[in-house]
Amino acid sequence: MIGGNQLNIEQLSKRLETVVSFINKGARIADIGSDHAYLPCYAINKGIASTAIAGEIVDGPYQSAVQRVKKAELTQEIEVRKGDGLSVIQKGEVDTVVIAGMGGGLITQILQEGAEKLDGVTQLILQPNIAAHHIRLWLLNNGWELKNEAILEEDKKIYEILMAEKGKTNKPYNQLEKEILVGPFLLAEKNPVFLKKWTHEKNKLEKIIDSLEHTESEENQKRKAELQAQLTMIVEVLS
Repeated sequence: MIGGNQLNIEQLSKRLETVVSFINKGARIADIGSDHAYLPCYAINKGIASTAIAGEIVDGPYQSAVQRVKKAELTQEIEVRKGDGLSVIQKGEVDTVVIAGMGGGLITQILQEGAEKLDGVTQLILQPNIAAHHIRLWLLNNGWELKNEAILEEDKKIYEILMAEKGKTNKPYNQLEKEILVGPFLLAEKNPVFLKKWTHEKNKLEKIIDSLEHTESEENQKRKAELQAQLTMIVEVLS
């Protein structure tokens, strides 16, 4: 996120601006792991969200978020709450949940552990730093339809953003395993950042498989077979 002492409610990082772009106008949002509350301040200030809850478990960022909201004079619209994951919201308080800047496994854990709090939530906007496939699989298995995705590079890091809405359908997955790995919308678009990411992943996998070439243990052979299957999918994606 943008640092410094300035109020960063007029400009966000490219990553967070893209996250905000998925929020439905007038939404009541919860930003989980809000850090300095930049995202909710921006979303309210720009007239995108109507109200916001900024959740933060760590005391330092929580105090920073409280001060940020006060300085922005947005205490009527944004409530900063200290707590773990979705424990900071009550059923029916929000219709959009944003979780950005964590690993895909942790985001999935937060959604699973707080599943009962998602009653009444109609939109999830999730930005994993790694392992987005964990989230796609969770959405598929828990009645959420993936509606859109974005991939971008900022400060030499590649980020994926997933937007899902409550729904029972399995669309748009046509090649299930492959699309869970790389993302059905991203696969359809295949933009330069997507190609860069998966070319890098292909090269990394090839090196790991090569290092397992001369190991005979059953465990390593099983691992090699799993990696080879993933590599085959990635090569197909890039072709």
